[in-house]
Amino acid sequence: MADDNGRAIPSGRLSRLGRFGRMAGGIAGGVMAEGARKLASGERPRMSDLLLTPANATRVADQLAHLRGAAMKLGQMISMDAGDMLPPELTRILSRLRDNAHHMPPQQLDKVLIAEWGRDWRRRFRHFQAQPVAAASIGQVHRAELPDGRILAIKVQYAGVAASIDADVDNVATLLRVSGLLPREIDIAPLLTEAKRQLHEEADYTRERTMLERYRTLIGDDPAYVVPAAEPAFSTPNVLAMDFIAGERIEALETRGQEERDRAAHALVALVLRELFAWGTMQTDPNFANYRWQAETGRLVLLDFGATRDILPETRAGYHRLLMAGLGGDRDAVREAAVAAGFLGEAAVARHRAAVDRMIDVILGEMTREGPFDFGDRSFVGVIREEAQAMAEDRATWHVPPIDTLFVQRKISGTALLCARLKAKVEVRGMIEAYQNA
Repeated sequence: MADDNGRAIPSGRLSRLGRFGRMAGGIAGGVMAEGARKLASGERPRMSDLLLTPANATRVADQLAHLRGAAMKLGQMISMDAGDMLPPELTRILSRLRDNAHHMPPQQLDKVLIAEWGRDWRRRFRHFQAQPVAAASIGQVHRAELPDGRILAIKVQYAGVAASIDADVDNVATLLRVSGLLPREIDIAPLLTEAKRQLHEEADYTRERTMLERYRTLIGDDPAYVVPAAEPAFSTPNVLAMDFIAGERIEALETRGQEERDRAAHALVALVLRELFAWGTMQTDPNFANYRWQAETGRLVLLDFGATRDILPETRAGYHRLLMAGLGGDRDAVREAAVAAGFLGEAAVARHRAAVDRMIDVILGEMTREGPFDFGDRSFVGVIREEAQAMAEDRATWHVPPIDTLFVQRKISGTALLCARLKAKVEVRGMIEAYQNA
């Protein structure tokens, strides 16, 4: 894939539709080949087994990485949100979408910046680094130096991404429907509508600048975090300029001492709790690339505020009730709170009550254990996955939680996944108890 890193991002509706067509065709061919192989070996293949092959997942990951925009964003969401519940092979392949380095070639970048800043835009900088320092789903980031020596991070939106959002979301949904991965009984229309709305907001860099400035105010002088300041003179609806903040990838902490890893994880968990219970405002994209770590200061750098949203009071209340029931170790109260908050559907609880209770017991055992929570100990995940299997196969009881809850849970699950990656130990129980009266 290295030689593809500078290919132009498809910006036209037809060129993007063609990409989806080739992706679907490749998947179909892969299904036929794998099906023939299994039949030849005497096996009776299931469609889900044929679809979720590493080869097909690679096809999807590579195509979404080139399309960028909403298509890639949805792929990232799947890899992040599913956490430990996806097959390990599929999780590893989809996780490539969080780190993929496709970006606009210089000619396409120049065309975008001329449209935003005018033909003489290069004269405004002492140096503008053409090779991006980061490439994400909606835009890429460049390092630039102003004549006065100030260093900026310039986030430039990919050409055509905003205009492609609605069609990309519909195309991904169609692929999921046609593949049979989504049961027809599930009404995903509200989720698709919300996904489009959120992605349009993420593509609005003027809005993101407002959220960035709000976060700087909320964080204040807290020594645990760093939030860059925006630079209005270079910011437009498609370009966001801000201070360039030095820091290393958060994953680099994996090789550091336990104390440093725990400090970073504590800051991550504390931030989620403040967002949910103190501020009512949350940055809901926990992509690892949105964090940096300053080893010399021990501070967590927060980046990318496009997915920031206000949390509904009923969502905050639902999480509060659920967590307090968990702290109390009351299985019945946890089950009732999970249904009331929309985490569990009543039909699923009615038909799989024993499995639900066993999962709750496992979670309560982890929550009520003395000492710091060991995110690196994932032994309980396998138990939950096994119990959830029968529920997952019972498609008649599938349930879509409230939209607001889905976005909050995305942040919580992604944060837990990052803390697990760091094998951190955090006194989570005490941190939650601090919000008992929130």
